[in-house]
Amino acid sequence: MLDDELDQAVALQGRITAFVRAFGLHQPDRTPCGTPVPSSEAHAVGELDRDGPLTQTALGERLRLEKSTVSRIVSQLTSRGWVCRANRDGDGRLVWLELTPDGRRAAGELAVARAARFADLLRNIPAEQRPAVIAALTTLVDAAGGQPAAAEVRGAARD
Repeated sequence: MLDDELDQAVALQGRITAFVRAFGLHQPDRTPCGTPVPSSEAHAVGELDRDGPLTQTALGERLRLEKSTVSRIVSQLTSRGWVCRANRDGDGRLVWLELTPDGRRAAGELAVARAARFADLLRNIPAEQRPAVIAALTTLVDAAGGQPAAAEVRGAARD
């Protein structure tokens, strides 16, 4: 890696770390919008609310999480009474995850809090810079999506 690339990588790391902290993404027991729900659970509820019943495997793929992590999240959501497991389409091998009425209510509350938090954030970005910020985030998501997931990197390090 060239010195200039290393300097840029260190600068990128610093800016992303600062954003994670400023936005509250590092708080494990609450969403950045201040809701006392772990972000991982809020993401799972959001996926189930948006697209209806999903298998646990499909949910894990969407969230880019390991099977064991998704299993833990689903157990927590089931304990909260927000998710139930159900068989569908006569296939007893597949278990589908569905939001309960309480889960749909929680999803709605999370969506309202999330919309308010992002509206506040957007108001703090000068209007003329907003398209560039959104484009930069799109580039970051694309770049991160092209990298192996953390679990894949850890697994490769053990091989």
